[in-house]
Amino acid sequence: MMSSWQQKRIAVVGLGLSGQATVRFLLQHGIRPVLMDTRKKPQGLKELALDKTDGVYLGELDANRMAHMDVLVVSPGLDLRHPAIRFAMAQGVEVIGDVELFARYNSKPVLAITGSNGKSTVTAMVEAILQHSGIKAVAAGNIGLPVLTAVQQADAELFVLELSSFQLDTTSSLTSIASTILNLSADHLDRYPSLQAYCDSKQRIYQQTKLALYNRDDEHTVPQQPGLNQHSLGLDAPQSPDGYGVVERAGQYYLALAGTELMPVSSLSLVGRHNQYNALAAAALSLAAGADFASMRHVLSHFKGLPHRCELVLKHNDIRWVNDSKATNIGATQAAIAGLRSDVAGQLILLAGGDGKGQDMAELAAALQQDVDQLITFGQDGAAIAAMKTGSLQVADLTAAVKQAARLAKAGDMVLLSPACASLDMFRNYQERGERFAAAVQEVVR
Repeated sequence: MMSSWQQKRIAVVGLGLSGQATVRFLLQHGIRPVLMDTRKKPQGLKELALDKTDGVYLGELDANRMAHMDVLVVSPGLDLRHPAIRFAMAQGVEVIGDVELFARYNSKPVLAITGSNGKSTVTAMVEAILQHSGIKAVAAGNIGLPVLTAVQQADAELFVLELSSFQLDTTSSLTSIASTILNLSADHLDRYPSLQAYCDSKQRIYQQTKLALYNRDDEHTVPQQPGLNQHSLGLDAPQSPDGYGVVERAGQYYLALAGTELMPVSSLSLVGRHNQYNALAAAALSLAAGADFASMRHVLSHFKGLPHRCELVLKHNDIRWVNDSKATNIGATQAAIAGLRSDVAGQLILLAGGDGKGQDMAELAAALQQDVDQLITFGQDGAAIAAMKTGSLQVADLTAAVKQAARLAKAGDMVLLSPACASLDMFRNYQERGERFAAAVQEVVR
């Protein structure tokens, strides 16, 4: 496949982590790509072998130059509605992403995971279970490691791919032994014209899969293409003797996996109903890839969770401070509130706000009114969230929100940063936001 590309004009558009990995991959296969980026000074550019490329063009994308290419490998961070990209497509230029290039080159098994929330946690769980089972699995994609870096790891036996809707938009050839849409809630509506369009993007993960695993409590995750081998997952009783769900025996609840009681729900290391579902999904995917039950039990009872995802930052004076900065949409915050509320003896104090990405904040109203005792908002769309709950407090920034929470919190309370918004109005990314939260918590406690 790659030899045929040596005769083509290839442009890599967008030079972030995945774009740079794409450039390195192409160069290693004797292909001299053209490099393009809307930024004047992309980080890491100087580390590439620029003398081996066919040119670097920074700043405003040149539609005519792009239209003279055979293939554009476009970063998931770039909107396909960009006029220059649309013009190139209209001229017959093929537009793909790095995941599609991976799919055309890769010959090893793949597990594919998407959803609005929980996909990084499930991806990491699956990788850990498979590795404990003796399968050399590598997690890649939206979780951080570019797929075109992962595919060159010679000892990898299987890839566990976390895929965003933006990555799926430019992917059509990916085959998988099992795939799942964990859940779907309104997100990225600044890039999609409707919730249905976002759903259609996620549904692409079921193309060419041998087993589709869907959430029976979320109709948007049900495969839309007929004839697929499929199983549903849920936190109720399995729908068939060999199904997947939660069963009760002698007052104890167990994860049920293909007709087997896997482990007590109480043995899971991560708390919250949303994490019970994540564990079930991870086990189901791992089973499809040949994992053993003992490894599932071990990993799911010891898994520490991911940074910035319902992460306990500090417990001081019986007040718990929890960092869920990775909650960049309403659905993630709803899941965090629902999953943690029953574990809070006192007040649940929520810190929320940021760039709402076009979401309808009214969807958050029920959770705020029923399960949140104190709401403190900040950032670009903080006011829109504050309007959903009487008595909410608006502050200037995250540090002020932490200080206000410290004044309100008492023993038995939990202070939860779960913004329901992207971070780019005030921070470089959600990681920086979470780190700023943790630092502010340490400061107010001191």
